[in-house]
Amino acid sequence: MSKQTEPPVTEPAATNGGTQVFRPYERLVEIKVLGKAFQVPEKNTILRCFQYISPETIPYGRFCWNQDCQYCRVVGKLTDEDRPHDLLSCKFLVSAGMEITEISPELKYCLQNKLDK
Repeated sequence: MSKQTEPPVTEPAATNGGTQVFRPYERLVEIKVLGKAFQVPEKNTILRCFQYISPETIPYGRFCWNQDCQYCRVVGKLTDEDRPHDLLSCKFLVSAGMEITEISPELKYCLQNKLDK
């Protein structure tokens, strides 16, 4: 009996033509970060959207991506909310019209070039 070799199993390409880093999305939604508007992919966590905004810095930040480090903490509110509240950006999904009014020092450092423009 001969052993058959099968091709390696690979993940299908993302529906948006992008990389597997982001969850599949169909459109970009607008959010505000410290008063500045950005277009980011829907159905992704806020931290992933920060990576979409600044792919050259966010992946190298001191983020654990699993709620332990708290370096990704932000204060924000959804369009239907009256008051902002604390959110972990690695856990909370982005939504259209979201406003992020405060970000952690680590996020501020990683996003400084995008926020200063």
